[in-house]
Amino acid sequence: MFNTKLFLYLISFIALFALWQILSFLIGSEVLPPTIPVISAFFAEFSESDFWQNTYSSLFRILGGLGLAFITAVPLGLILGSFPKLDRWFSPIIYISYPIPKIIFLPVILLLFGLGDLSKIVLIAIIVFFQLLITTRDSARLIDNTVKYSFKSLGGSKIQFFNHVVWPATLPGIYTSLRIGTGTAVAVLFFVESINARSGLGMYIIDAWGRADYISMFVGMLALSLIGILLYELFDLLEKFSCKWKNVV
Repeated sequence: MFNTKLFLYLISFIALFALWQILSFLIGSEVLPPTIPVISAFFAEFSESDFWQNTYSSLFRILGGLGLAFITAVPLGLILGSFPKLDRWFSPIIYISYPIPKIIFLPVILLLFGLGDLSKIVLIAIIVFFQLLITTRDSARLIDNTVKYSFKSLGGSKIQFFNHVVWPATLPGIYTSLRIGTGTAVAVLFFVESINARSGLGMYIIDAWGRADYISMFVGMLALSLIGILLYELFDLLEKFSCKWKNVV
């Protein structure tokens, strides 16, 4: 299974790079450089400490934002999904606040948390928070009442119900939300790092763009994309490991 997936990834990368090469040839502009110089520059950057520092900074902010969103949104989603009366009180607040574009709060977040990593982590967490919250809550809601009544009739406590019923039932939805949230986190990270950051791949890309160094610009894009792919695959792997019961017929 893993080898097949790796092979499909390889074929996809080859197809994308081939399309990139064709577009570069047709456009004939330095703005879209050929693939070979970009890939060569990407591997050349492996020996540069500044490049790794930028990569570590971006990865730290993404993981920090996803982690903060997870520890705040998932418990609240489990509670709201398990207690309908409580959910009715909180649902209007969620429905009002969810559609608001959270990126507009960036100036306020910068004023409250400063210009360092914390403000970037908080903004990512706020945006991913609602995705995780709603998915977790809705997954907990889908647990059939007959399962609840059967568990209670067997003498199970509320804590045992959460551990053995609610948590396993909601895990697949949580992992799906985390995979979607990874793409959102990468996009938000690029935005905040391009505005005000001393390190990070977003800053690296904008700096290269300002110097008209388009090869370095695409190197940064490639690195940021790979972070997103690796995190996506990590959550997919964790789901396969922790939700083995899904494959049981």
